[in-house]
Amino acid sequence: MSLSLSPSASKRFRSVAHEQPSHTEPRIDSKMAKTRLVSLLTLLASHCWFNALAVVLKTDNASPWTDEFDKIELSCLIESISTAAPRIEWKKITDEGPSYVYFDKKISGDLENRAVIREPATLLITNATRSDTARYRCEVTAADDQKSFDEIVIDLVVRVKPVVPKCSVPKSVPVGKSAELSCLEEEGFPKSQYLWFKNREEIPDDPKTSFKFFNSSYMLNAETGTLKFIAVRKEDAGDYYCRAKNDAGYAECPAQKMEVYDIDVVGIVLGVLVVIVVLVCITVGICCAYKRGFFSSQKQTGNNYKVPAKGDGVDYVRTEDEGDFRHKSSFVI
Repeated sequence: MSLSLSPSASKRFRSVAHEQPSHTEPRIDSKMAKTRLVSLLTLLASHCWFNALAVVLKTDNASPWTDEFDKIELSCLIESISTAAPRIEWKKITDEGPSYVYFDKKISGDLENRAVIREPATLLITNATRSDTARYRCEVTAADDQKSFDEIVIDLVVRVKPVVPKCSVPKSVPVGKSAELSCLEEEGFPKSQYLWFKNREEIPDDPKTSFKFFNSSYMLNAETGTLKFIAVRKEDAGDYYCRAKNDAGYAECPAQKMEVYDIDVVGIVLGVLVVIVVLVCITVGICCAYKRGFFSSQKQTGNNYKVPAKGDGVDYVRTEDEGDFRHKSSFVI
């Protein structure tokens, strides 16, 4: 006995038979999702458990800066810890090595009487000085934690305003000659940069960029503070001063006048001729004096004394001690 189906029924049967295997796919996806969820929860639980047993530090600013004599905060925040009373230490790190600035709950070293600890571990410097520029290390030891130690390093910069620089300006320079102006300041931090001013107007690094200095020939070094004129012109005369500046401020030296004068070639030639004439006159005068015997006077001394001829029957003998002559024998009558 055979069973025949209509074309529409046969089509529905094939469709149902084709869809039957798809019932297993949602089950597989569900199992994978559950496995992933369990793994994620396990990972989160492990992470939370580890953090609960580990000391972890962080900072709001790893490279703080301040001006000299101002206050500054070096933040050391405890993000995670289980130990009730951890040991907190601060060290200052320089080229000579590390040194304690906070140890055994006391401020010490360079920061004594100038710093305090803000709970739990932040270091506040109330009066920063230039010597405080250094690296600082915050160390926390928690004995009851699985990870019992952590540290952070903070780079502190204390900016120092420049003092009045030492300026050197030549008082007078001949036209066409070179001239060098110098400016030096060594107290500021960071290192000062230098600007030069003429008659209260800033001198540009390149004279070709300014209409007023276009014809000048000079070299300006902002790092060393030197202003060198290659060939001075009359227009370069004026009042010059220097400014030393950095991020903390600036300072200026008093203005100094530089004069530029022309070389008097005619005057120099006449001066040389006058000197030559004077020397010639002196030479002629000395020669005439020699000829007239002013420099050949002779004095009669004992050595020039001539012994008189023996005609009186008396012999004269000169002695060294007496410096004169005495009789050797008496007269014979």
